[in-house]
Amino acid sequence: MSEQSTELRETVRQRYAAAAVKVTEGGTACCGPQPVEVDENFGSTLYAVAERDALPAEAVAASLGCGNPTAVADLHEGERVLDLGSGGGIDVLLSARRVGPTGRAYGLDMTDEMLALALTNAKKAGATNVEFLKGTIEAIPLPAGTIDVVISNCVINLSTDKAAVFAETFRVLTPNGRIGVSDVVADDALSPAQRAERGDYVGCIAGALSFTEYREGLEAAGFVNIEITPTHPVADGMHSAIIRATKPRTEPRASRTTEPADACCGVNACCTPAETSADPDATVTEAKTASGCGCQN
Repeated sequence: MSEQSTELRETVRQRYAAAAVKVTEGGTACCGPQPVEVDENFGSTLYAVAERDALPAEAVAASLGCGNPTAVADLHEGERVLDLGSGGGIDVLLSARRVGPTGRAYGLDMTDEMLALALTNAKKAGATNVEFLKGTIEAIPLPAGTIDVVISNCVINLSTDKAAVFAETFRVLTPNGRIGVSDVVADDALSPAQRAERGDYVGCIAGALSFTEYREGLEAAGFVNIEITPTHPVADGMHSAIIRATKPRTEPRASRTTEPADACCGVNACCTPAETSADPDATVTEAKTASGCGCQN
């Protein structure tokens, strides 16, 4: 990873850590936590009132996304769902309700403060079919072919290596698995410099792909049936969009990879336990693979 990419990732981490702290501290106030975002294009207002009311206030307040991926992912009973950049856990908890007790919802986040908040929210919600992992979306700490649906809410645009995100998403999906993602996408006519003029990187604008770039990135990873549907504008020439795609039932030969013999749990970048103050009686874990190998760096 280049020095610039490392700096951008750290900037993103700090921003979302601060958001988690704000929500956590706000939860001790008389009136409960206040939403981190007030822009109508982002945050909890994009969820139905009934969905917000069914979850802990802290999970709702920590919502920083540009859409509602659980509303478009068409989740079914018994499915295994992975949320990339799960934050305070709102989409994981909503997914857990939809897949039911025979399914499982995983959340992946790189920020200790958000993981701690998500664990607390899961316990408050009484969710027993959720699990939170510490890691990056460019190196998902799960074995290949273990997830039925991948969702994400305005997070992929924050990655400095989107090709790796698409490849990793493809890898962890089962054959015929699918993605249902909300993300910011730019008009094809906008150059990267013009996108940066409309908003900063941590604000989910500067790092956005164009419609063509997004499609080509998914195709390069092996996805088919790609649909990118804009839902509402977030800046001039920038849109919140719903992205759907499917992993073929049979992988193209070129997309198959051989995992190194020393790969941990089937991946090179394994999960690292978060340094958080999780309740030992919590029904979710901070960092553990679906196979339960509990690997560490």
